[in-house]
Amino acid sequence: MEPRTTSRRTFLSLSLGLPLGAALAACGTSGPGTSGGGSGSGGSGSGAKATYWYLSTQPAEGIRKAAVDRFNQANPNGQITATPFQNDAYKTKVKTAIGAGQAPTLIFGWGGGTLRSYAQAGQVDDLTPWLQQNAAVKDRLFDSAFPAATIDGKIYALPIERVQPIVLFYNKKVFEQVGAKPPESWGDIMDLVPKFNAKGIAPFSLAGQSRWTNMMWLEFLYDRIGGSEVFQAVFDGEKDAWNNPASLEALGKVQELVKAGGFIKGFSSITADSNADQALLYTGKAAMMLHGTWSYGVQKDQGGDFVPSGGLGYMNFPPIDGGKGDISDTVGNPAQYLSISSKATPEEKEIAKKFLASGLSTDQEVKDWIDKAGSVPIVKGTDSLLAASKDAEWLKFQYDIASKAKVFAQSWDQALSPTAAEVLLDNISKLFQLSISPQQFATNMNAVIGK
Repeated sequence: MEPRTTSRRTFLSLSLGLPLGAALAACGTSGPGTSGGGSGSGGSGSGAKATYWYLSTQPAEGIRKAAVDRFNQANPNGQITATPFQNDAYKTKVKTAIGAGQAPTLIFGWGGGTLRSYAQAGQVDDLTPWLQQNAAVKDRLFDSAFPAATIDGKIYALPIERVQPIVLFYNKKVFEQVGAKPPESWGDIMDLVPKFNAKGIAPFSLAGQSRWTNMMWLEFLYDRIGGSEVFQAVFDGEKDAWNNPASLEALGKVQELVKAGGFIKGFSSITADSNADQALLYTGKAAMMLHGTWSYGVQKDQGGDFVPSGGLGYMNFPPIDGGKGDISDTVGNPAQYLSISSKATPEEKEIAKKFLASGLSTDQEVKDWIDKAGSVPIVKGTDSLLAASKDAEWLKFQYDIASKAKVFAQSWDQALSPTAAEVLLDNISKLFQLSISPQQFATNMNAVIGK
């Protein structure tokens, strides 16, 4: 890895003090994009096709597919062939395809360290000149979404879709059944564990096999205990940064939660791609779940009357007694991102650029993200649409979390390089399985700092 030229705070923080339509950086999982290199013409030749892979979880998949379908109907001579994949499968497949020079034309991702590796290897195109020629494309999106797409001053991906902080969801009906209140501190969380277990209800749902779901717990524990500077030191490549006392304390606390029976039995065999963790919450088999805001759309889509009846509660992660972290801090995806493969043909790239310019963040897609997914889009000027939505309370909650955060940190596995991220996820899995100690975790992670 080349030395990082951007601080993590600059790279990962949301701008503050902006009006509703300008403060949010949308976060998502996968989305389409198209634009012709500023010419406005199809420029794709006869029957040329670009390829695009996106994530398959509903209702997001339907929104993405509809955007591609609208584009294809409007551009019969420059089509996009789209293929959906489950999250974990996609991450493996796209990495392999890019390495083999067989990437899809449009590469979906989350920015950060992985995008940096693509850019440094010359695997994705620099979009900076194109965006300068098509300034309107960039100007209508939240400025705070672009840092994670920017490598050494150049933009290698276009932010798309929605903002997605991680929040703590809970089942209001289960809490009423047990006679409990939502936790206001880490101490409350630990006190709730035996209460729910005594009633045969798992305190927390967790899809531990997917690993990145476990990671969300550490992201908040590190922040709440030691503040954002603890992971800042890791990102900046400081030697032995994982040995910070706050780091070791956070690692110890999560193992205490595991040992206390805080998570659903068999969590290490549950996958996020199956949405089994979501079902545990809305069916009342688990009381709480730490997850991304995209979970709201999943539960609304699959949970029957759970969301419409007011059964879903949500809150920011609570403070930890004696912790240094700012309670407003959050973590997640400032946006989702689309890059263009450097191996694509000129015709495919022309279709891709046209999609980026005219096929994404359209009025209809913005409306779909709000109405169907309960998400805050990354497009400026959506204030009235958010306020008028039947999910207005939820949308305002998301907006407040994102816009009021002192630090909106990017998910660790996206902020770090692919090499360090894989070691991170592997060690997090072992930590939750209690097969390594906090010190062993720190030692293993210190070995890949800066790699």
